[in-house]
Amino acid sequence: MSDYGMMDKEEIFSKVLRAGRRTYFFDVRATKAGDYYLTVTESKKFTNDDGSFHYKKHKIYLYKEDFAEFRDILGEMTDYIINEKGEEVISERHQKDYKREDDFVQQEAKTPQDTEPTTESFTDISFDDI
Repeated sequence: MSDYGMMDKEEIFSKVLRAGRRTYFFDVRATKAGDYYLTVTESKKFTNDDGSFHYKKHKIYLYKEDFAEFRDILGEMTDYIINEKGEEVISERHQKDYKREDDFVQQEAKTPQDTEPTTESFTDISFDDI
């Protein structure tokens, strides 16, 4: 029997990335067979009305057999975004034609009435015709 408790088993290798209200935890963990895998946990801080706060967490598990492909796709995706949009963050608040969310919602509410006649003509099609 080894002297390792559950806590020691959990803390094989960990890194933390703090990014505003989000924190990312990268943790190397062990399978029952003694192999290693990676968990990435996103923890996001939400403030309640009374000033207290809570966290929402999302976790993904990455196993060795997927590392190479995952790394390739992640690299491809991040390169694509930088190539298309550059490294500077684009915020809608800096756009000249920026509309607040509630303006956008009112605009959205008007559109279904304009398009109703066309959607009605589609509903006449019966499944037998297809």
